[in-house]
Amino acid sequence: MSKNVFVLGMDEHNRAVLEAMPDAAECTFHPLLTFDEIYGEEIDFNAVLAAAQRQLDAFSGPIDAIIGFWDFPVSTMLPLLRRRYGLPTASIEQVLMCEHKYWSRLVQQRVIEEYPAFAVIDPDNDGEPPEELRYPMWIKPVKSFASVLAIGVADQDAYREAIETILARMDWVATPFEALLEHVELPADVAAAGARACLVEEAIVGRQVTVEGYRYRGEVVIYGVVDSISYDNSPSFLRYQYPSSLPEEVIARLEDISRRLVTEIGLERMTFNIEYFWDPGTDAISLLEINSRHSQSHAELFADVDGMANHAAMLRLALDRDPRFPRREGRYDVAAKWFVRRFSDGIVRRVPTHEEIEAIQHIVPGTTIELAVHEGERLSELHRQDNYSYQLANVYIGASNEAELTERFDQVVAALPIEIDDVD
Repeated sequence: MSKNVFVLGMDEHNRAVLEAMPDAAECTFHPLLTFDEIYGEEIDFNAVLAAAQRQLDAFSGPIDAIIGFWDFPVSTMLPLLRRRYGLPTASIEQVLMCEHKYWSRLVQQRVIEEYPAFAVIDPDNDGEPPEELRYPMWIKPVKSFASVLAIGVADQDAYREAIETILARMDWVATPFEALLEHVELPADVAAAGARACLVEEAIVGRQVTVEGYRYRGEVVIYGVVDSISYDNSPSFLRYQYPSSLPEEVIARLEDISRRLVTEIGLERMTFNIEYFWDPGTDAISLLEINSRHSQSHAELFADVDGMANHAAMLRLALDRDPRFPRREGRYDVAAKWFVRRFSDGIVRRVPTHEEIEAIQHIVPGTTIELAVHEGERLSELHRQDNYSYQLANVYIGASNEAELTERFDQVVAALPIEIDDVD
């Protein structure tokens, strides 16, 4: 009998990834709200949660699983919905130990040493940086995602400017996050910080990587480490590349830190990804953040190299099955998700047609192109952008080596007809 699997924020790209998985034949995937219904001009957490519950309550058949691969609010809606419908899940408190950046650092202090010096501030009242921290620093709301409003600062003037920027734009996330926190009994120090607090941290340097894994029946399994490579002279990502090229000894240390932290938090029957920096000069490891979900951006990378998208681990856990993740059974030796970006504002005048995209994918083997903008949009008005650039398209590429990856990406960018008018 087919399993009814509800997918929060289903989009066409991820639907295709889900339907290509080994377990898809025995599942019926039901969209549970659209991406646009969840991530609109404003996020109304309680309204979106209630809309999802109404849709599930109206379903006449059994609800076998509820899954999702996006960040807040999807990541925090999942444990609430699963608990309501009697499905296996980590608790909302365990998820928030990852999602709430200040709470996460407090948990990390209990079990590991590999994190930067940090402090929590009230951006409405704290106009000066914490005395105990040194420049350069990063300032970020206690809840943000996709590097939104994460701002690096090198001096006091930049610090004050960053606070002004955050205050002007943070309500899009802070308001719905505050609504979520009303569902949870928080530790006193986390509750006192509130949803509008910011974390200030000393900057960490090195090569950025992401450890992906899951916990099933008490065992923490690491199934991959992905390199995150930025554009030159910018913190904006150029590509995610799998498998990582870090030394095996460093990867082993990353896996050990990850297992200890996930064990402390719990996260039973959940995927996770943890972002780190490794400094080759000092051999130091610093944990950037932990997410209580796998990265949907890495799905095709794992499918290309290992032969199974990481979505499959999420699905099998939701169905209370052992994910049994394969290794190096894919078509390619290396794969990457590339980000086509622009570093100045503009208005999109033309994007490639479906036929033009298909032609490029046919000419450049091993590629999938996904547009991130539409005609008529002004880049500075887009949501879910980092503070340093504007994302125009994603390009997924599989290849036999890194040189071939780069060559294929250059071919795609040269052929991609995106036209943008400059604006002041």
